[in-house]
Amino acid sequence: MQVIWQFIRFKVFVCWILLVLCWLAGTVLAAETSFTETVDRIVAIVNDDVIRLKEFEAAFAPVEKQIRSQNLPAAKTRGLIEKQRKALLNQLIQRTLADQVIEREGISVSKAEVDGAIEQVKSMNGYTDEMLLRSLSMNGVDMKTYREEIRRQILQSKLVNRKVKSNVVITDEDIREYHEAHPKMGHSETKYHLKNIFMACGDSVDAADRKEIRQRMEKALNELNDGRSFEAVARKYSEGSNASDGGELGTFSLNDLQQKLREVIQNLDPGEISGIVETDQGFQIFYVSEIVKPTDKALESVYDEIRKQLYEQAVNEKFQEWIEGLRQDSHIKIIY
Repeated sequence: MQVIWQFIRFKVFVCWILLVLCWLAGTVLAAETSFTETVDRIVAIVNDDVIRLKEFEAAFAPVEKQIRSQNLPAAKTRGLIEKQRKALLNQLIQRTLADQVIEREGISVSKAEVDGAIEQVKSMNGYTDEMLLRSLSMNGVDMKTYREEIRRQILQSKLVNRKVKSNVVITDEDIREYHEAHPKMGHSETKYHLKNIFMACGDSVDAADRKEIRQRMEKALNELNDGRSFEAVARKYSEGSNASDGGELGTFSLNDLQQKLREVIQNLDPGEISGIVETDQGFQIFYVSEIVKPTDKALESVYDEIRKQLYEQAVNEKFQEWIEGLRQDSHIKIIY
């Protein structure tokens, strides 16, 4: 009898062990599933396509970085981030809808078209290849990303041409009314002729190296404050590709610059230096060699500019209406 009870107790013990193992296995599986969903998951379904979390987070990273750089109160920062996350998801949904139509209608862009568009940008701004690269670098963009963005813009432009542009008409009366309502449209933008001293110091640089780079930058700043020419100090210290040119960057309006740089440059007079500015790419010192003030313009001189602005505004409104109609006829599920 005792042997029987021992056998029964042993079987109960084995069953209990099996139950525990099953529970543990289920917990681990759930944890793995949760981890997978955290790393990557679907955030929206757009007809037969999906928008994944990794794609969304990659697109949102620079937006979030820019918001946090403003050093707003924590509650305002959270609210702004949440608002912008929703706005970005809506943009990605619209882009996916547009991409589906582009693919369905066989719209394409060649390498030559992208090259041509970039050459046009350079021509309009008086840029050399090196100047364009500097401008992109100042805004934290590399050439590969820029080319992809240009390709997307051309694709969308071709789509817009097919779907909405034929319905947009801007009259002379529209232009006159806009000019009267926006007298500032008759002014050109203030332009800043900039030079810089640059020392690379990205996120991967450790604290000791960062401190050493900062100290070298302070030496450069001290020499500037002692009266040495900016060009000479740039040639001596700068690690930028423009060092041999004395730090020459080119001429920019404030709208051409990142928000952080705008706040620095707009407070400088000609001949003044900025002090050390920490950017995403590294430490920089900026020098304003000249400020070109805006000039008044008569209606005739801004006629084409106003017409272009009104036309683009009308096209964008028509395109948004078209996208919204497309959205209403599509299967969209947001899993936010």
